[in-house]
Amino acid sequence: MQSVIQPASPYGDAFSANEHLMNEQTSIVENDHPQVTNLSQVDVETVKAELVRMHQSTAEMISAEDVELSQGGVLEVNAVHLSSRQSALGIVQAEDVSMQQSGAAAVWAEKILMNGLAGVVVAGSVEFGNAYAGVVAGREVRAEKIESFILLSNKVEGNVTTVMDTRGALIAGLVSGLFMGIMLLLGRMLFGKK
Repeated sequence: MQSVIQPASPYGDAFSANEHLMNEQTSIVENDHPQVTNLSQVDVETVKAELVRMHQSTAEMISAEDVELSQGGVLEVNAVHLSSRQSALGIVQAEDVSMQQSGAAAVWAEKILMNGLAGVVVAGSVEFGNAYAGVVAGREVRAEKIESFILLSNKVEGNVTTVMDTRGALIAGLVSGLFMGIMLLLGRMLFGKK
């Protein structure tokens, strides 16, 4: 099992190893064999592997079967299983996501277990411990404590504080649509061609 490291800087050489400790920006490229990539205290552009473990590292993009992050940052993650602890994530697409004391801009998954922050959460099943989210959409939402701006769900269990629930979002959409329609009609009547 082997990973190919290509330093992003013009003065670097190519390395082959399974675990890397580097300070310069690198790109890890997928080879033909199944692989495990362990990264610690590095900045990488792209990681493609079956299993990626990152500790105190950053990446622009990770594509893997399983991803384990600890105190890291990733702009985009595509995975089957994602586990993060004290990490910052941009866009996450996975089947199963577990986030502990982590934050994400947007998460799409079938099942999410989260303690932390998220901008947008879309999932079949969502379980929050102590979480803050902007928009949550899911078939089932369970929470010890969640605070959200908009919550859309068929089934909600737990202590939820939300600015706008499913019914409120529907009413707000209808009212804003009606208001915009009236404004367009008045605009045509007042300024339209005769």
